[in-house]
Amino acid sequence: MTSITPFKVSISDERIERLHQKLALAELPSEVPDLKDHYSRGVPLSDIKRLSLHWQTNFSWRAIEAKINEIPQYTANIAVEGFNTYDIHFVHQRSQVPNAIPLLVLHGWPSSFLAVQPMLPLLVDGGIDDPAFHVVAPSLIDFGFGSASKKAGFNLEQHAEAYHKLMVALGYNEYVVQGGDIGYLITRFIAMKYGPKHCRAYHLNNAAPAKPSNQEDTTGAQLSASDLKGLARTQEFTTGGGNAYYLLQSSKPQTLAYSLTDSPLGLLAWIYEKLVSWTHNYPWTDDEILTWVSIYYFSTPGPAACLNLYYEMEHGVDGTAFEKAKTYICDVPLGVARFEKDLILLPKTWNATLGPVVWESVSEKGGHFPTWECPEVIVTDLRGMFGKNGKLFDCIEGSNGYVTMDHN
Repeated sequence: MTSITPFKVSISDERIERLHQKLALAELPSEVPDLKDHYSRGVPLSDIKRLSLHWQTNFSWRAIEAKINEIPQYTANIAVEGFNTYDIHFVHQRSQVPNAIPLLVLHGWPSSFLAVQPMLPLLVDGGIDDPAFHVVAPSLIDFGFGSASKKAGFNLEQHAEAYHKLMVALGYNEYVVQGGDIGYLITRFIAMKYGPKHCRAYHLNNAAPAKPSNQEDTTGAQLSASDLKGLARTQEFTTGGGNAYYLLQSSKPQTLAYSLTDSPLGLLAWIYEKLVSWTHNYPWTDDEILTWVSIYYFSTPGPAACLNLYYEMEHGVDGTAFEKAKTYICDVPLGVARFEKDLILLPKTWNATLGPVVWESVSEKGGHFPTWECPEVIVTDLRGMFGKNGKLFDCIEGSNGYVTMDHN
């Protein structure tokens, strides 16, 4: 039997004080002065000085903690075959609409369960003009406030199993999924393994489909100007240094782990760089940045435990995660959202290699963290896919997300 327990984030005074001590004792590097592009060599020293001082003196983790704890959170002990039983930390916000649609939302890196927060009030509301959702958003194992995997070979298949079992334990035998980044990959594995019986449909951002076999190259007339622009951005990211983090995290994670675990300043710089460069002019406040970083710093498995999955994704016994995730899934419909400032922007026509696409959207705003940057876009997609005029209306028996006459 799965045990589900209410949860509140509660970091000890000792850990907070130790963070402040480490920040006070941190030594800063020099930098090359008068650069035309202040970010050309990485995070500017002035940014880290400002953020470090704020983290040490004015940033109130207790206030942030109280705000996070306004969201209904739980832990569930879930057994993963061949591995261990894990305490999975998750948000579970039920809609007041009785027949709302069960929705599993999966984050990536350096995001967390908190990325669902801006969408929650929009998703659970509805029932008259728009469908409503019961929302489940876990901290991935090795992330946030759940368990560490603690065993080699814990890969995307195991993550998929854990969150599927979580949904079933909550009484959602049928559900839909939304995911981006690592969440995109896990969503694909859930659809492969548990669709269509349990996973009825899914929605993706940051999709990485295969090139169709009938497209000989990536410069032909079949591709639009937007497609070619997206391919150029993808090429720049993968070969111009933007993807260097992935190469390191997936090849030598233990080496990097010492710095991220021991140095809050190192962790701050490593994550802050991605928050700034992977978003579309999003006006990050210092408190937002430090909240995201603090969730990793105070992570139960540790700030660097999440790197284990990167290694496993590239060293699986039967191929890399991205290649396996390109498998065509014929019986689970999907939707794909494209954000013009995301990191991987492959042609829209390639999405059809993933499975039966029933919804596509393109947004000129938004980057790699759309549930935080522009949550209304993801919510609009989900409402369109599962609404009364969408192709997936009533895809889950007994759950259409609308108030019936009996509940008006």
